[in-house]
Amino acid sequence: MRNQKLLQLLRDNSTTERKPLNLVRNEADNDATLYIYDVIDAWWGVAAAQVAPQIAALDPSTTLHVRVNSPGGDVFEGRAIRTAIKQFKGKTIGHIDGLAASAATTVVDACDEIEIVEGGFYMIHNGWTITWGNKHEMRKTADLLDKVDGAIVADYAKRTGLDVAQLVKWMDDETWFDASESIEHGFASRLAADPDKAAVEDASGRRWNLSAYEKAPKALIAPATPPADPDPEPDFAAQRARNERRLRVFQIA
Repeated sequence: MRNQKLLQLLRDNSTTERKPLNLVRNEADNDATLYIYDVIDAWWGVAAAQVAPQIAALDPSTTLHVRVNSPGGDVFEGRAIRTAIKQFKGKTIGHIDGLAASAATTVVDACDEIEIVEGGFYMIHNGWTITWGNKHEMRKTADLLDKVDGAIVADYAKRTGLDVAQLVKWMDDETWFDASESIEHGFASRLAADPDKAAVEDASGRRWNLSAYEKAPKALIAPATPPADPDPEPDFAAQRARNERRLRVFQIA
């Protein structure tokens, strides 16, 4: 059931209005801004192949701002984006403009400094996947997830200086930190004193489907879209015509 919800999260969030994924450059201030306002996924969201070349093309004298509002996504896509940020020779500043959950924490954690807005959230949990096969394949998959989680915990420990056992417990529990807790535990450097108003307003207007997560704060869960009112007088002729068109398409295929 959890894995079905994970797929649904990716599919539902893929319908959210896309944020430009290219870097926005400000030549006057010699900085650039990368927006991760999306699911992190090669098919349904922001992909490493889209952003890594743009980061690599920046001059090292540039300050790179990474603005994040994301429910997470593919751990390896997140890892590749993280690597691109880490390899950039200039200064990097992460901005949590709304939500940094799951793989999005891997991305923002790559930055030298991290700001979080009042009302922002940071969520960590164990990796998930979908697999099938016999007991040997299942054990191999579990071993892989152990390694993935171990790498993520190592990143968190390096930034925060916290005990690994505590971080593992928080990941086991799917833990959501508000802005003050994120700063208290070292996941963020500071509260955004003068946040980018346009970015924060954009972030606050994006409501993600977080139903795949068991402990998502109610305030962050997007309301369900009410079903359309049924047609009180169905147009059976139109329905029959649509069915005939579908049959023809099927026959041609």
